[in-house]
Amino acid sequence: MTNDNPRQLRLKKREERRLKTGHLWVYSNEVDVKTTPLTEIAPGEQLQITDYRGNVLGSAYVNPNSLICARLFSHRPDASLDADLIRRRLERALQFRHDLFAAPHYRLIYGESDGLPGLVVDRYDQILVVQITTVGMDVLRDTVLEVLDTVLQPAVIYLRNDSSAREQEGLEQYVEVIKGQLPAQMELIENKVRFQVPLAESQKTGWYFDHRLNRLRCQAYAPGKRVLDVFSYVGAWGVQALHAGASEVICVDASKEYLQVAEANAAAVKSGGLATLAGDAFEVLRQLHEDNEQFDIVVLDPPAFIKRRKDMKEGELAYRRINRLAMRLLKQDGLLISASCSYHLGRRKLLDNVRRAAHKLEQEVQVLEQGHQGPDHPVHAAMPETDYLKAYFCRLLAM
Repeated sequence: MTNDNPRQLRLKKREERRLKTGHLWVYSNEVDVKTTPLTEIAPGEQLQITDYRGNVLGSAYVNPNSLICARLFSHRPDASLDADLIRRRLERALQFRHDLFAAPHYRLIYGESDGLPGLVVDRYDQILVVQITTVGMDVLRDTVLEVLDTVLQPAVIYLRNDSSAREQEGLEQYVEVIKGQLPAQMELIENKVRFQVPLAESQKTGWYFDHRLNRLRCQAYAPGKRVLDVFSYVGAWGVQALHAGASEVICVDASKEYLQVAEANAAAVKSGGLATLAGDAFEVLRQLHEDNEQFDIVVLDPPAFIKRRKDMKEGELAYRRINRLAMRLLKQDGLLISASCSYHLGRRKLLDNVRRAAHKLEQEVQVLEQGHQGPDHPVHAAMPETDYLKAYFCRLLAM
């Protein structure tokens, strides 16, 4: 469907340059508010974005109360984000994942990268977990849910609208079961390993599919090794290492409840071999060092220490500290898998902090592999914001 009588949002002179490279966001300070006042636009309204001369750059929805005040969903001037466009973009994303993955467990929609800004959908076979993070997508909530139900006919649709991103858009936070009954445990398969996740009490949308290929690569190093999985959650890294033949795995997490799930997931893979330690990761690693524990592999998959640019200094210090603590627990020539999901910490910055931590311990870092988010989290080539996950597989060598 086309928008027959679109309103317009005009940019200031030279503020169109980023959009002309393919980027999809407009910031409020880029708008010519004298010509097109943001105060006259309703939250979620769809309109055309134009340069200062009036040339149309594409179609977007708007939130006049947000720093990112407009998000383009099409480069066509006459497009409407409606049920038909949502369905076509959903079917395109679905076909790609269907061709790629043996089991229907993946991120089905990844926002701007799949042409649906403000929408995330994770699929666990017959369970869909949906997250809406922007006003423009929130006004289309019922349409989105109806399209998902029509195309996929799932048993359960679980709306997980408790993301902090909604606060920045002026939206309330809540969770709601839209269809069916939410099971106490949800099953998924990753890299041929079965997991159970307590979806109602889970982190975010339940599972971190973005590290799928990195965990698969970890399996290659795991046979016969003693592995420490830090910030374990429900044991994704550790259980897969155990599946691959690790001799012993210890999972560390602040949550005893999540570690109990990790133990159950491990028991389904192998009888024995996995232990857990509950507590603050920094303190647990210090205690392990005092106890003279040593490991062949240490996995660090922390939450984002840097959520905003102003957190850079403190966040980088945290990354160096946790990496240094992990390195002290490695056997000679051991393997450190150091990851970060902080977009503001670039790939090179993460490696630099790993190097600095190693230098403090008079060690050298030998990078064996570099990890990235999986193909169900595709990177939009014009939007570095969609490229956030990085992991280094590092061998530590004495200087």
